Amino acid sequence: MRVAKGCWSWVAPPLLGSVLFSALVIWFSPWFLIGAIPMICVLVFFLIFFRDPERKIGDGVIAPADGEIRDIKKEKDQVLISTFMEVNNVHVNRMPIAGRIIKMTHFPGYHLRAWKKESDLNERVVITIDTSIGQVTVVQLAGLIARRVYPYIKDGDVLKKGDRIGIIRLGSRVDVYLPAEKIKSINVKIGDPVRAGEDTIAFLKEE
Repeated sequence: MRVAKGCWSWVAPPLLGSVLFSALVIWFSPWFLIGAIPMICVLVFFLIFFRDPERKIGDGVIAPADGEIRDIKKEKDQVLISTFMEVNNVHVNRMPIAGRIIKMTHFPGYHLRAWKKESDLNERVVITIDTSIGQVTVVQLAGLIARRVYPYIKDGDVLKKGDRIGIIRLGSRVDVYLPAEKIKSINVKIGDPVRAGEDTIAFLKEE
């Protein structure tokens, strides 16, 4: 199982603890199971949570995150598609469309529940992308449990659709803003489950 970049610091402590307590159980006493079992449980949880599987890249504009579509709306000349990530989802985020990173901006803020309206004040990273359809914006939003957005990219990077852009440690929400005039159709509805990199969220007019 591949562990997501930037997450070994979370996985290593329970991994070492599991090995240590398991060795103590074998060499000394079954009583050390009191320590081994919790360590192994935490290790399994982190391995599942921080997994980073390969994905077959889908057509059109793809989902940047695993999770559930929580919001779709038009804001001025843009279409917003918002995905909320549950604990069991893969938390590595991906490029919804090929392009060049124009600017990445980190905004400090709160850690409110990601589905609440007030969560727009949460800590977030705003990624502005120059693409074939114009400017696209991806917002990685921290939540109640999520404490850190860990980017894999930097200003000036040229990326393909489906490339990994970062991870939100312990979950939350990813918003995509697309130029409304370039969208042929929205391929998802509120409540739909999506997988980052695989599922199409919108088709473009030129496709």
